[in-house]
Amino acid sequence: MKISVIGAGYVGLVTGASLAKIGHHVTCLDLNEEKIEVLNKGRSPIYEPGLEALIQQNMKAHTLSFTTDFDIACQLAEIIIIAVGTPSNQDGSADLTAIKDVSEKIGAHIHHPGTIIVTKSTVPVGTNRKVKSWLHTYSFSADHFMIASNPEFLREGSAIHDTFNGDRIVIGSENEEAARKLEEMFAPFGVPILHTSLESAEMIKYSSNAFLATKISFINEIANLCEKLGANVEDVARGMGMDQRIGSAFLQAGIGYGGSCFPKDTNALVQIAGEMEHEFELLESVIKVNAKQQVKLVQMAKDHVKELKGKRAGILGLSFKPNTDDIREAASIEMIKLLVEEGVQMTVYDPVAQDNAKSFLGDTVTFADNCFDAIEDQDMLFIVTEWEEFKVLRLKTISKLMDLPLVFDGRNCFALEEAIDANIDYYSIGRPAVTQFSNSKKNV
Repeated sequence: MKISVIGAGYVGLVTGASLAKIGHHVTCLDLNEEKIEVLNKGRSPIYEPGLEALIQQNMKAHTLSFTTDFDIACQLAEIIIIAVGTPSNQDGSADLTAIKDVSEKIGAHIHHPGTIIVTKSTVPVGTNRKVKSWLHTYSFSADHFMIASNPEFLREGSAIHDTFNGDRIVIGSENEEAARKLEEMFAPFGVPILHTSLESAEMIKYSSNAFLATKISFINEIANLCEKLGANVEDVARGMGMDQRIGSAFLQAGIGYGGSCFPKDTNALVQIAGEMEHEFELLESVIKVNAKQQVKLVQMAKDHVKELKGKRAGILGLSFKPNTDDIREAASIEMIKLLVEEGVQMTVYDPVAQDNAKSFLGDTVTFADNCFDAIEDQDMLFIVTEWEEFKVLRLKTISKLMDLPLVFDGRNCFALEEAIDANIDYYSIGRPAVTQFSNSKKNV
């Protein structure tokens, strides 16, 4: 099939490259000329394991191309996939400006009778019906297109794997021909397909992310209680996860969720509920818990260090999760902001996210060339992202490098037994503290 993907961001690129891999001819369009220039050189503008190699492979096979020209993207396309951003407005609702603009442009450039317009962007319930009216704005014939919703369920850092090994593909459409053709397009992935209405498909995306966010905030609240009761949240989560009704996924205690999806989608769902005069109290609490959890390490430091001003701290990890350079809604940014206000001098390191972080952090911190430079001679160390590069370090090595061996681990990267053996003060999430030197505030 001839497919065009509008929006060469995270979702658009992964979708386009994956569809090209299974034999479709894909054109990815983006109005950012610099991005398209980079892509036409076979390079990915975002960090996602395996994506750049997939782009190069498909370009070599002549199944994937990139353009800024809507006429090129639309003139022969059988299926057009909208994958532009829907960032949050100030009130938490989804900004549909890009969706509206792209829909109108598609309507003005459609040449292929029976073109299917698929919205993959995360949008509020009812948006696809608006897309249909926006397409009408400049389209000379309503018969030129069919509408469908196809939400994405990709995890940053494993998006290629998720595409080829997904749990389900959701196709929302009231047009049987469109649904059948989309099922045919996706068939080579071998992933179960669920057919729904437009509204149900839109709601599935928000509901899924809201539920996963709820699991994260729930286990973090349990972790905070475990710290007060002397229990170990890892044992608690393991015991919970063995129950098949609960499952172990998303029960890893830490410093909360971030990224481009969970914060945006939970806030948007609260706004959607509000528009229906429904108070979504559970989800409002999930959001509140997460906001507090993201700065938990700062509070732990204030509780255990006599005076933060003038202290030197290392920060390991800036991206909101491993295997991505995405720092949107990352706990690191808010943490660093608060530590700067406390007068802490910080040296930070992330394997891939430093360039993105520089636009947010500027000269408020020192960027290290490697993790050891971020650890050496520090008064304290904060572990913010569980990169494998950090998890393979030994706490004994960290202890020797630091001026004072004091570690705040927001991702529970190390066993408590190792912390005891390393003669280090080690504070983690939902587990007993390891205090080798003092049980009171430290005069560091």
